[in-house]
Amino acid sequence: MNDQKMEVMMGYLLRTGVLIAAAVVFIGGILYLNQNRGPRPDYSTFHGVAAELRSPGQIIRQIPTGNTNAIIQLGLLLLIATPIARVIFAAFGFFAEKDRLYVAVSLIVLAVLMYGLLYHH
Repeated sequence: MNDQKMEVMMGYLLRTGVLIAAAVVFIGGILYLNQNRGPRPDYSTFHGVAAELRSPGQIIRQIPTGNTNAIIQLGLLLLIATPIARVIFAAFGFFAEKDRLYVAVSLIVLAVLMYGLLYHH
């Protein structure tokens, strides 16, 4: 695999990830608006995220129940996962090219991303 081919594949990966995430959020938004007809909600105060939507596992368990907020949250998770998938792809690409320095850099970047996601304060 050469550098140009790897860049093209990463471009497709990023575009596909963003388009899928946008489609999931859009579908979730349409379903949300369809379910919640009636008076306009008061958005002047922040109510927070429901307890069942605070982790990826909980979000996935809520989707079959028809929870439209879970569908929207899934789209946002997919959007967050897109650059992480890009870093993982880069690490594999550099590994295939036998470029140890860039494999190490990619894995460090991945570790920093995962730390930021999993250990928020």
